[in-house]
Amino acid sequence: MFEPFTLEGRHVRLTPLSPDHVDGLLGAATGDRSSFGYTSVPSDRDGMAAYVGSALAHAAAGDQVPFATYSRDLDRIVGSTRFYELEPWDWDQVGGPPGDAVHRVRDRASIGHTWLGPAAQRTPVNTEAKLLMLTHAFEVWGVRAVRLQTDSRNERSRAAIARLGCTLDGVLRVDRPAPDGSVRHSAVFSMTAGEWPAARRRLEERLAG
Repeated sequence: MFEPFTLEGRHVRLTPLSPDHVDGLLGAATGDRSSFGYTSVPSDRDGMAAYVGSALAHAAAGDQVPFATYSRDLDRIVGSTRFYELEPWDWDQVGGPPGDAVHRVRDRASIGHTWLGPAAQRTPVNTEAKLLMLTHAFEVWGVRAVRLQTDSRNERSRAAIARLGCTLDGVLRVDRPAPDGSVRHSAVFSMTAGEWPAARRRLEERLAG
């Protein structure tokens, strides 16, 4: 299990998810839900409480780090995101890892389960949240790569991931159930540690512009 930590920028604060966030998350999820077609976002309190409880169970098991996304500009919770698939590779089978200057907490991490309420969409919140999470993954945990994935039909999400500097690795066909009851094909993107410095500069310039 990872010790809870907060990631904070000028526009957003990612705070460790807790049951206290259920009502705030529900407020962010109500109203216009047209952008949630490819994302599982509960629409009632029982569903949101179960959503938070499931995320916290994964956090207790040590395989996820979930956050509530707080907009400093709007002064309220506007969604959620998390690290997941935090993978330490089994290097013993190949005689141990190569020499590294950075102590690696994990070899690879994924960022996902991300959603934002309508008021926070098309604002700096998502870009800065991803900058904070990528910085933590690469520069604190020392991961070799970060993965992000989305429903292959979700062109808006795919474009947003590509703008971060990630590369499309491919599409996993028939990957999982989709929220609309269909079968999801997942578009899988990644960014490597070697690609991160240039991507970080671009993201910082975008936020400063």
